[in-house]
Amino acid sequence: MSKLFVGIDVSLKDNSVRCPDANGDTVRKFSVPNTVDGANILVDNLVELAARHSMQQVVLGLEATSNYGYHLTAFCQNSEKLAPFSPQIHVLNPRTVNNFKKSYNDLPKNDDIDAWVIADKLRFGRLPEEVSMEERFLALQRLTRTRFHLARTIAREKTYFLNNLFLKFSSLRQEKIFSDPFGATAMAVVEEFYSPDEIAAMPLEELVSFLQKKSKNRLVDAEGVAKALQKAARSSYSLSKSPADPVNACLATSISVIRALQSELKRLDKLIAQHLEAIPQTLTSIKGIGPVYAAGILAEVGDISRFKNQKALAKYAGLVWNEHQSGQWKAQDTPRVRSGNKYLRYYLVEAANLIRVHDQEYRAFYQAKYNEARTHKHKRALVLTARKLVRLVFALLRSNQLYMPRKRGD
Repeated sequence: MSKLFVGIDVSLKDNSVRCPDANGDTVRKFSVPNTVDGANILVDNLVELAARHSMQQVVLGLEATSNYGYHLTAFCQNSEKLAPFSPQIHVLNPRTVNNFKKSYNDLPKNDDIDAWVIADKLRFGRLPEEVSMEERFLALQRLTRTRFHLARTIAREKTYFLNNLFLKFSSLRQEKIFSDPFGATAMAVVEEFYSPDEIAAMPLEELVSFLQKKSKNRLVDAEGVAKALQKAARSSYSLSKSPADPVNACLATSISVIRALQSELKRLDKLIAQHLEAIPQTLTSIKGIGPVYAAGILAEVGDISRFKNQKALAKYAGLVWNEHQSGQWKAQDTPRVRSGNKYLRYYLVEAANLIRVHDQEYRAFYQAKYNEARTHKHKRALVLTARKLVRLVFALLRSNQLYMPRKRGD
């Protein structure tokens, strides 16, 4: 089948386009605004070119650049003018395009050349899966990707909070006194005491009462926690009033931001669960995968028929490892490829972390990989468990069957 390859370098305002022939020589290059009018001009050019050169299919490629290519991708996929040419659209990882470009030693950096590199990559092949533009998945994707963004923002804010906490109460940052350093009781200690000196000087009975009140009597050993807290307070550095006031203000701001973001996260989770109800799926039959993580996986996978097997799905998620071998030598520790869909990978890893708690097969697999790892044990074991989960996700989405965990001895 003869194909017209189209490389598009997408930006906020303009899209640079390159169309090479089978030998890589440019037959047409032009630029169009990133608007509906520009998209119509692009389609008209492609249709005219494909008809003139008797091309049977149009293959378009663009880099994953935030949301700048979203409308253009949807426009081309739904275009009635392009429909006779069975448009095939690929969104390429910028790292993949950049590595491909390195094979040419003398190329400058500009939008036109970048479009040509994308087109040449299409011509050479070994492309990612086609873009899935089903509206039900795209709507879910907006919510789950926003949730991903919020979760990362909360994690960064918590890290910043802990850095400031060391300034105010160094030993509380160093010691694991509370099971959750961001729980209600731990936050109350940070918010309501001006300095560790107040905690150290406070009668033990009053501190125990304070902790019981703030924990709503959920602390198993309030007196033991109070003693550990006072011990930490006595071993902490002291701040003078001049830096103490700003540090307390910064901590209070971080706490407010974290609470606000967590509230928005809960609101998003409800919306995600509501949207998921309209999509038939069996992922939630796996104990540990709730509506949010199931939605996150589905939103990125889209139509499972896009993937010929579970290996293709794993590659799409970036859960594959490069082989490092020479002669009779083969590396035991190989790096994971630095490409793939980061959102899908995130939701698979997060889901795997919960599944291992509830499912004995996944728990045993995680523990075996944990014991094998020499460094970064939890991280390595968890990512390998996520890779195992890919096989299950692929099977369930293909068969639309419920998950039946293996019983002990099976």
